[in-house]
Amino acid sequence: MEIVEDIVIVGAGIAGLTTSLGLHRLGIRSLVLESSDRLRITGFALSTWNNAWKALDAIGIGESLRHQHHLTPSILFASTNLDQPASEISYKGHEVRCLQRRLLLETLANELPSDTIRFSSKVVSIEESGFLKRVHLSDGTILKTKVLIGCDGVNSVVAKWLGFKKPVFTGRLAIRGYTKFKDGHGLGPKFRQFVGKGLRFGFLPCNDEDFHW
Repeated sequence: MEIVEDIVIVGAGIAGLTTSLGLHRLGIRSLVLESSDRLRITGFALSTWNNAWKALDAIGIGESLRHQHHLTPSILFASTNLDQPASEISYKGHEVRCLQRRLLLETLANELPSDTIRFSSKVVSIEESGFLKRVHLSDGTILKTKVLIGCDGVNSVVAKWLGFKKPVFTGRLAIRGYTKFKDGHGLGPKFRQFVGKGLRFGFLPCNDEDFHW
């Protein structure tokens, strides 16, 4: 089966859904392909600054997300071996919030027309067809599109087709998590970070019950 679409976006993550919603606000339809059978809302949270909130405002979802996430006033640094006094840096003049990835993705998806995201649609190959691109899916479907946008992550099929270099290991590792306290965490809105011996640990509250670590 061959389907014609003006714009195809590969990947229904933050980048793909934000791109699609931005186009939708301009009256331009796009189709978002997602290899999973549902929205992948698992994960942690993101430290979002002024530029991120300007982008969220531009697509019309900033205000609703602000109501669910506290403003972070400052960051508190401390040494892991406690040989130095803690220091605090104010975020005054900056909008810094810990934004839950799940809420961001759900808000983006809910603002899009219901037929925008096509789930269980894994891209296996891409080829040229004159001025169009032919996108082959694992179920045998072929999409012909004028514009193909890759938002499919570190192992991007689109990036590989474009000839981009493979991702390389930088030597840094991160373990991230997200914790909910139904009775409240009582830690306040500050970002706390502990640093020492090549390691660092931090936790940043999103609201009164949730924090990212």
